[in-house]
Amino acid sequence: MTFQKQEKEVSEFVAARKIREKISFTRRDVEVEGNIFKILENSVIVEISQEDAKKIGAASTLTVVSHKNYTPLT
Repeated sequence: MTFQKQEKEVSEFVAARKIREKISFTRRDVEVEGNIFKILENSVIVEISQEDAKKIGAASTLTVVSHKNYTPLT
């Protein structure tokens, strides 16, 4: 038995996001800037600097951020 994948409507905010777009978010009371590496359904994978990764205690320079927890930078 298989289930058909249901298409979900994407919000305008998520649809407007682009790979390599610069965003900012706060993690552990530290303001972090990074570039979108991959766009997922509920979040983005963001590439941040090695320095920022150390500040927030991230294991690598890639981190996941929910769509509701970041702001696009212009």
